[in-house]
Amino acid sequence: MSNPLVVGISDMKLSTRPEDVIATYSLGSCLGVTVYDPRARIGGMVHCLLPSAASARERARRNPFMFVNTGVAMTVHRLVDLGADKRRLVFKAAGGANMRDDRLFETGVRNFQALMRLLERNGRRLAARDVGGTIPRTLFLYLHTGRVVVRSLGKESEL
Repeated sequence: MSNPLVVGISDMKLSTRPEDVIATYSLGSCLGVTVYDPRARIGGMVHCLLPSAASARERARRNPFMFVNTGVAMTVHRLVDLGADKRRLVFKAAGGANMRDDRLFETGVRNFQALMRLLERNGRRLAARDVGGTIPRTLFLYLHTGRVVVRSLGKESEL
């Protein structure tokens, strides 16, 4: 990676520079979402911890990227501010796993469901995904092409 931008938990990174690669590591139940405008070659990635800010308004005000519903929306708004066209945006997701036998809260499942509801409400669709299961994932977005790669358990695949 020529110029990696690392996205932490409850964090987001954007770039307009083709040489950049945005990455997030250790996606378990968290959801990583890439958003990319292929014509403008502007993109971003958000690493969301929880599905909805509905019961944590103050937390969401301080850090909207913690939640899928506010984090993805804020990522889109900031990309549009940088010159992306909302109609051209391509969404891809990884993570949402069931870690540590999380049957009680099912955080990963709920994170993915929150993303799908948000996209549906806005007339958008998910172009690709690698979600669920019980494995951790690392996610990369290559700005010069929009290529999204998932790495897990020593294997790599393109979304």
